[in-house]
Amino acid sequence: MRAIVDAPHGRVRIGIGDDAAAWQPSRSHLSVITTDALVDGVHFLSEKMAAAAVGHRAMASNLSDIAAMGARPVLATIALGVTAATTEEWILSCYRTMNALASAHGAQIAGGDVTRAPSLLLSITVVGEVSRTRLKRRDGGRPGDVLGVTGPLGASRAGLELLRHDRTVDAAARAAALRAFVAPQPRIREGRWLAASHHVHAMMDCSDGLALDVSRLARAGGCGATITDVPIAAEAAAVAAAAGADGRAYALEGGEDFELIAAIAPRAFAHLARRFAARFGRPLRAVGRLDAEPGLRLQESGEAPRDLAPGGWDHLQKETPPAAR
Repeated sequence: MRAIVDAPHGRVRIGIGDDAAAWQPSRSHLSVITTDALVDGVHFLSEKMAAAAVGHRAMASNLSDIAAMGARPVLATIALGVTAATTEEWILSCYRTMNALASAHGAQIAGGDVTRAPSLLLSITVVGEVSRTRLKRRDGGRPGDVLGVTGPLGASRAGLELLRHDRTVDAAARAAALRAFVAPQPRIREGRWLAASHHVHAMMDCSDGLALDVSRLARAGGCGATITDVPIAAEAAAVAAAAGADGRAYALEGGEDFELIAAIAPRAFAHLARRFAARFGRPLRAVGRLDAEPGLRLQESGEAPRDLAPGGWDHLQKETPPAAR
């Protein structure tokens, strides 16, 4: 593992091999830290996924949390739980992919732990940094703010459906859906770009479904929210149709797309969206607004708003986890 990761450089002073990693933070920036654990059968399916895909999903999940703060990742530590059946080849393939994704976004793996476990487990901690003026939190949203999303949703849920069931969809939709599930892309660049605008009042990543995450962002700011547009990925619509399901439900409740949700001042949204499209080649899509009235509502075109249950995955609920459904 030490041979896979780079030697300590930059502000990382001590990496793998000592009792703890050491790094020198910047005086002008805030440090942010996140930890996310992924468990076989809950977050991924090891019998249907290559080790490289498991590693990519694990690292992407953590990097997405850093993106939601408007920060850039600096270093990561990894706790890896392996079973008696886990091979050295599997471990190193998983580790190489985690290191490649971290390195692509400027972060170094600086240590961690390996332990025996009853099932495969990856618990990753990522440290990032952001200037004090650009830090974005969930609780900054205000009534009237436009809710923007950095990409369409539901593709990851569609990819999981294809891993679990044989559905008849065209090759392009199949490839896109599987790619969205096994190799999601954290929106680090987009998060830092949005964080540079003082018109962006709050931000979080969409990891548990649009409905649940919008309700969380709204509650954090003491607001309610109305969803007026559900951005369904084309591959999600195709797979849902083949499965006899509702593509809108994939987007509202599927989760793990790792797009960013931002609360943006209404007068600034159109200008910011134009600049976003020019910069990243895809739209910043308005999906709703924050309200003074508490609660979550869905208001489809031409219809009156109706209450919407904030569905999505909740680890504290006694239900079957997404990966095992």
